[in-house]
Amino acid sequence: MQTNFTPDQLKDSATASSEKILRTCVHCGFCTATCPTYLLLGDELDSPRGRIYLIKDMLESGKPASPEVVKHIDRCLSCLSCMTTCPSGVHYMHLVDHARAYIEATYKRPWHDRLLRAVLAKVLPYPNRFRFAMGAAILAKPFKGVIGALPLLGNRLQAMIELAPAQVPARSPSNHPGTFAPEGERRGRVAILSGCAQPVLKPGFNEAAMRLLNRHGIEVVQAKGEGCCGALVHHMGRDSEGHAFAKRNIDAWIAEMDGEGLDTIVITASGCGTTIKDYGFMFRDDPDYAEKAARVSGLAKDITEYALSLDLMEPVRETDLVVAYHSACSMQHGQAIRTEPKTLLKQAGFTVKDVPEGHICCGSAGTYNLLQPEIAGQLRARKVANIERIKPDLIATGNIGCMTQIGKGTEIPIVHTVELLDWATGGPMPETLEKAGFESRVSPPLTIAAE
Repeated sequence: MQTNFTPDQLKDSATASSEKILRTCVHCGFCTATCPTYLLLGDELDSPRGRIYLIKDMLESGKPASPEVVKHIDRCLSCLSCMTTCPSGVHYMHLVDHARAYIEATYKRPWHDRLLRAVLAKVLPYPNRFRFAMGAAILAKPFKGVIGALPLLGNRLQAMIELAPAQVPARSPSNHPGTFAPEGERRGRVAILSGCAQPVLKPGFNEAAMRLLNRHGIEVVQAKGEGCCGALVHHMGRDSEGHAFAKRNIDAWIAEMDGEGLDTIVITASGCGTTIKDYGFMFRDDPDYAEKAARVSGLAKDITEYALSLDLMEPVRETDLVVAYHSACSMQHGQAIRTEPKTLLKQAGFTVKDVPEGHICCGSAGTYNLLQPEIAGQLRARKVANIERIKPDLIATGNIGCMTQIGKGTEIPIVHTVELLDWATGGPMPETLEKAGFESRVSPPLTIAAE
C-alpha cells in the first residue's frame, strides 16, 4: 500500500511503525474471509482491509478521528484472526492499537460512552474494586430488564449484569506475594501472573497451575507489586494507564530475575499473555524500560507452553471424557499457540475435539462484550452452536474472558485447560465438574500413582 506521510509525521515513532505496517498490506482481501465482524455485518469498513484504509486516511491527514472512523474501529474485536490469515504479514495488532490511542487523544466521545469507558478502566484492573462491582451486579440481576430499558447505557449495563456470576468466589488463600515451594527437588523457578479480573472470577485457575508446577518440582513465586498486565486499558486506547500497569509488572519481575532468578514468567490468561509478550514493542523507545521490557517479554510463556516442556507425569486417572478445546483468539492468533494445549490434554487421557469455525472469535475480546453487546451476543451464539454440534462432555480453554462469555450461552461445563492437567496428574477435580456431577463418571486414582 502506498503511503503519503510527511517527514515530520514520520519523526513520531508510533506513526513510523504504522507506516511500515500500512506499506505491507497488498489489498488482497484474504482477511475478510476470517474477520468476525465482516462475516456478521458484510460491510467492507468492518473488515481489516476496510479499517486499514480508514486508519491510513486518519493518520495521514493528521485530523481528529471522525465518528465514522470511531464506529468501525470500535467494532473491531482485536481478535487478530486477520494476522493469522494475512499472507503478507501485516501486523494489524500494532496498527489498530495505535489507531485506538489516536482516537482516545483526538476524539471526544458522547458523555455516556466516556462515562462507561472510564468506569471500566477504573474498576476492572483493580481486583478489590472489581470484586465490589461484581457484588453490586449480583444485587442488580433481578432488575436487569428495567436497567436494560434505560436510554443510552441500558443495553451495556444489562450486558454487565448478565455476565456477572451468580456469586463471587471466595478469595484464594494463595493469591498473595510469596514463594510456593515445590514437592521434592527443585527443578526450576517461575513467576506467575496473578492478574486482575481472573483472581476475582476464577481464583482456582492459578491454584491449579501452582499445584501442577509444584508437583513437577517447580518453585512458583508471586512477585510483590505485580498485578494487571495493562491489556484492558491498553486496548481501549488509554496508553498511559496501560503502560503504568506494565511498568509495575516489569519492575516486579526484573527484581526476581536479578534476585534468585526466573526460568519463565507463567501466564494462565492468554489475553494477558499476548500483551506481556508485546511489552518489548510497547517500550521500544523508553530508555529506562526498553531493555527490561524486552527481557520480560522474552521470558513470558503461557502455562501450556511451559507445561509441555516439563514432561508431565502419566495421568493417575482413567477417563473417557470428550473435551471440546476452544482456542482463544489471543492464544491461537495473538501468540500462535495452537497444538500445545491439545497435545497436553491428549497426553492426560482426554479425547479432544476441535470446534468447527474455531478461528472465529466468541465475542469476549476484553471489554468488547460490554461495549458492543449485540455483536458479541451474535458471536457467542455462533460459537456455542459450533461447540454443541460436536457433543462434548466439557469445554476447555485458556482464557478467562472466553470462559465467561461462552459459559453464559451453554449448559456444557467449561474449565481451564490447566485445571484438567492438574486433575489428571493428582490434583482435585475442577469445581465446575464437581458441581456438574462428574464424580460418578470418573474412575478413582490408579494405584500406580502411589508407587
